[in-house]
Amino acid sequence: MESDFFVQPPASAPRIWAVGALTRAIADALEARFNPVAVRGEISGFTRAASGHCYFSLKDEAGQLRCAMFRRAAGLLNFNPREGDQVEVRGRVAVYEPRGDLQLVVESMQRAGQGALFEQFLRLKAQLEAEGLFHAERKRPLPETPRAIGVVTSLAAAALHDVLTALARRVPHIPVVVVPAAVQGAGAPEELRRALSKLYLLAQVGVGLEADLAQKVAADGAPPIDVILLVRGGGSIEDLWAFNDERLARTIAVSPVPLISGVGHETDFTIADFVADLRAPTPTAAAELASVPRAQRLADVDALAERLARALRRRVDAESQRLDWLAGRLSRPSDAVAAERLRVDRQAQRLRHALALRLERESARLAQLRDRLPRPLAPRLAAEQLRLARLGERLPDAVARQGAAAHERLALAALRLAALDPQRVLERGYAWLQTADGQAVTHAADTHIGQALTATLADGKVDLSVVTPRPR
Repeated sequence: MESDFFVQPPASAPRIWAVGALTRAIADALEARFNPVAVRGEISGFTRAASGHCYFSLKDEAGQLRCAMFRRAAGLLNFNPREGDQVEVRGRVAVYEPRGDLQLVVESMQRAGQGALFEQFLRLKAQLEAEGLFHAERKRPLPETPRAIGVVTSLAAAALHDVLTALARRVPHIPVVVVPAAVQGAGAPEELRRALSKLYLLAQVGVGLEADLAQKVAADGAPPIDVILLVRGGGSIEDLWAFNDERLARTIAVSPVPLISGVGHETDFTIADFVADLRAPTPTAAAELASVPRAQRLADVDALAERLARALRRRVDAESQRLDWLAGRLSRPSDAVAAERLRVDRQAQRLRHALALRLERESARLAQLRDRLPRPLAPRLAAEQLRLARLGERLPDAVARQGAAAHERLALAALRLAALDPQRVLERGYAWLQTADGQAVTHAADTHIGQALTATLADGKVDLSVVTPRPR
């Protein structure tokens, strides 16, 4: 017969676990239930530690799983895993007991195609490259000394502090204009575009900007921008996705001044990097590229001043040597007259000597002819000999007269040259004025107040300064 009563057994008390024991039990259950396992997903947040171990996450639209790949397995990879890569991994599900974190210990990895974001990145990159936005021909050199530097980034970003610190250290004399904008999230691309457009107005002050708008911008006290820095720190492909926006890329392409993109770390690449005039590996590097240190500029100026001084000294020395050479060639007129008188005397002496020799030879020749000729011709020959003798007596007088006439002409020329001698003019109380570069000053209208002049007098030179020019 059935009992009229049902007796409920007492509920059993739950087992109390130690934390470590429970995590080990979960790990054992996962090991027994799932391992070994193969997983396909997109790499995110990939890092390689100094030990050689790799840490990253695998994700898809529905979830995310932490992964660890130790050095032995990482050394067997035949490619370099990168952010956004779609991969297939094999390994075992485990629990990292010190933190109780679920992770996948990866033992092998192979490519499985590109991730969705990365595929979108590649499509946009190919499109803009085909349009010529990446061509080297449109890249502009950076200005050596910008009047002002524009910066677009988030006010809360560490990149802003790095950039401002680098600029303050290298070029404290150059103004920096910061226009804030979000650098991550859905609305970041539009904010970045608006911030760049504001800087473009400053970059176009006085260069094609409408007059009323130029006056308004100038009235705000903002300096003209000559280079723009678009910067933010590193992150995953999702964090940097705002800089892969097509409209932002086209806004960067129309920048009126050179634009430097310093987005992420050295291994990070965005569409903004390819469109910009120059890509910097980090925000700090972008600031350094846009600013030559003031000390280097001052050193360059000092070097140029030294080169100029050396060149001027060489020029002065060369011109002084040339003047000395010309002064040696240019003698006083009286010296030229004396040299010419000496030359005439020598020519007269040579002429007298030549005529005497000629008469002597002719006399001897006539004497020989007289001895050979018949006697009736002897008187005629004697008469001819007498005529030659008389001519020989008159020749010295003729030569002397010609020499005297030549000396007279030379004396007259000497008087004329002496009248033209600049030294005689200076001795009469006149002066010869020259500018600093050696040009003669002949009119008062050619001078100006404060001009340095040199006056050459009969016994030396005097340095002068023009006080008041008074042309007639």
